[in-house]
Amino acid sequence: MGFFKSAKKMSGWLAFHVQTGGISAAAVRRPPGALPVVEAVAYSATGQAGQGAALERIGKDLHAGRYKCSNLLAANEYQLLSVDAPNVPPDELKTAMRWRLKDMLDYRVDDATVDVFGIPGDRRGSARTAQMYAVAARNQLIQQRQALFETARVPLQAIDIPEMGQRNIAALMETEGRGVAMLSFGDDGGLLTISFSGELYLSRRIDVAADQLDHPDENVRQSASDRITLELQRSLDHFDRQYHFITLSRLVLAPLVSGQSALQEYLGANLQLPVESLQLDTILDLAAAPALKSSAEQQRHLLAIGAALRTEEKAL
Repeated sequence: MGFFKSAKKMSGWLAFHVQTGGISAAAVRRPPGALPVVEAVAYSATGQAGQGAALERIGKDLHAGRYKCSNLLAANEYQLLSVDAPNVPPDELKTAMRWRLKDMLDYRVDDATVDVFGIPGDRRGSARTAQMYAVAARNQLIQQRQALFETARVPLQAIDIPEMGQRNIAALMETEGRGVAMLSFGDDGGLLTISFSGELYLSRRIDVAADQLDHPDENVRQSASDRITLELQRSLDHFDRQYHFITLSRLVLAPLVSGQSALQEYLGANLQLPVESLQLDTILDLAAAPALKSSAEQQRHLLAIGAALRTEEKAL
């Protein structure tokens, strides 16, 4: 199974985010002409029973058989690499990309599952070399994940990555002709994405975990905020040089358990870009998922919700 694999089943997706301490899941339906509906969210700690039992429990509770199901990989389970697009016919693209990745992976490319997606260029015409993203994960990990879902009797139909889930959420907040930056934090650090017209243009990992933003030691919180700001400044400068034809409207800060307002204020004072906090209920119908009234639950399920917002990816 490759990444972004298309599937034909029901209209809604149920996305599972397998994490170190547990599994989060979200089911989303996208009715035409209305806000996407979050039909359910769930979380199960793995505990002594392990991931399989937790996954099976959520699958039963949320009636996984009614949905198209996807798995969102964790940050340490794949690599996302920006490379020059090979000048080959579309049917040869993935083969050519594997050759490009030979010296970029820390394991044999023959042991990798690889998929690609494009980064659109300037529509007004530019001589700049076309860029693409390549996603690579070890075959062994993909096979183990497929086996985990099969054992739990959850019909896995697609594998996704957090960047694409976050892009899906950001796409709901875009204003016409403007790009949007989005920043989220979890146990495995921060994730910055910049998207435009529903396409992912830039992604950066930030080595600051969510708990550092709520640390009892003020020096730890200040150091975390400084590192975040520096990485954002560098990333936004890089984006402006690479994609000068895109103007960003704002930076959206995803929900945090605590420390949201302090970080928003700090970033707003140090960035030349408006900073606002994400209000999920303005872009999604949350009536069927009352747990999402809590910022802690929003943070826990955000990327799973984003993954469940997916639409069929265009084949390359």
